[in-house]
Amino acid sequence: MNRPSEPAPGEDRTGGRGPRRPPPLGLRGRLTLVSVLGLAVGLALGGLALLSVLGHVLQRSVDAEAFQTADAVALLAAEDALPDPLPVAAGQVRVQVVDGAGRVRAASIDADRLVPMLPVDRIDHSARQRAFVRGERLGLPGPVRVVSVPAGTPTDPLTVLVGKSMADVNQGARVVRFVLLVGIPLLVVILGGVTWRVVGATLRPVEALRSGAEEITGRANGGRLPVPASQDEIHRLAVTLNDMLARLEAARARQRAFLADAAHELRSPLTNMRTELEVAGRLGERTDWPVVARDLLADTERLSRLVDDLLLLARLDEAGHAGAVAVADAPARAVRGRRATGPVELTELVRAVAVRFPSPPVRILPASGPQWTVGDPDELHRVATNLIDNAVRHCRSTVVIEVTGDAAAGTHLVTVTDDGPGIPVADRERVFDRFTRLDDARDRDAGGAGLGLAIVRELVRLHDGTVRLSDAGPGLRVSVCLPALPDPDA
Repeated sequence: MNRPSEPAPGEDRTGGRGPRRPPPLGLRGRLTLVSVLGLAVGLALGGLALLSVLGHVLQRSVDAEAFQTADAVALLAAEDALPDPLPVAAGQVRVQVVDGAGRVRAASIDADRLVPMLPVDRIDHSARQRAFVRGERLGLPGPVRVVSVPAGTPTDPLTVLVGKSMADVNQGARVVRFVLLVGIPLLVVILGGVTWRVVGATLRPVEALRSGAEEITGRANGGRLPVPASQDEIHRLAVTLNDMLARLEAARARQRAFLADAAHELRSPLTNMRTELEVAGRLGERTDWPVVARDLLADTERLSRLVDDLLLLARLDEAGHAGAVAVADAPARAVRGRRATGPVELTELVRAVAVRFPSPPVRILPASGPQWTVGDPDELHRVATNLIDNAVRHCRSTVVIEVTGDAAAGTHLVTVTDDGPGIPVADRERVFDRFTRLDDARDRDAGGAGLGLAIVRELVRLHDGTVRLSDAGPGLRVSVCLPALPDPDA
């Protein structure tokens, strides 16, 4: 019988390679861990500082009390009124008066009357001193703080020695140290739990945003993220994300409408071509092929123009989006650096376009002089072509074109006026939408696909210009305002 093979080194029994890694801490865990570590380090440093300051303060207090007792005894020695024994409080205090030869002249009740508290060679009869000695030497618990104060006269120098036990001080420090050693970890644990709850409550709106985003992802009709009531960064993030979702939803709606309209417009010439070919196939030899070829060529040209317009609009959309991302306050200038821009004389450009429309007559009013602007000549040519073509198709008898300049405003104005039926005020903004045709322009053979004015607005916008429709009484006046450029020949 074959025995199961042992897992190879680095392979777990579940079939995976390498040691299992613990799951990473989430944001809540990381924030709590960092907060708890910071609190622990801060409390530990604070505890050490507290112990240091407390020890220093208690030491100063012991020294002050000892020096106060020594000064009182020195005053008695100066008046030669030393009692025996010295009147000091009994307990953990010892007092001696030592002469220059190291003999004990006077002492308190519990003090040694033969051996000074400090060695004779360490006693300075001319300065105030502090020192620590072992408590066993004086019969006191713990280390003893000994201070010395000079007394007597130069001929008979005396030194007052006062010893005070540090046992109470050390005991107080140990109690504080024990409280800190027990209290700080307990406090860190409590604060860790509080931090965990607080961080969880703080991140709850983020989790709500995540859940809302997951629901939106699973739905086809979009939606909105929940906005927390608090006016904080998460609230602003939710509002910004909802604005972004609204823009994306509007962009998807425009894209769906654009694709539906494009498919509908492309279907019309294709259906005409298929119908003509089917009819010609059924007629056989009776088919007038030159007529069929002429009709097919017209549908092919219409289809080609439609495809070109769609490609142009797609390019303009991409250019406008790139410019808005690059420089939000000047999208046209951001894109202009990547296009073939240069000085363009508007009067000559309009005249070159107008000669292509001999009937009905297109009349160009004389200009006061060269009208220069900066831009892409091909794109401005397309603007003029679309405006004049639109005016020619809807006019009754004539189209008037005028190019003027406003030196004070630094702009040029190109106006194309026809005497046709015009456009109602309520529809003047709608006609700039793509695939929009009014009721009197729905003849697909005579009219366009409803992309001409949309292309004009996008191209003019890329040139930092504006397009405005107004009444011509009767007819329609289309005014294109472009920035002026000084005459390069001037």
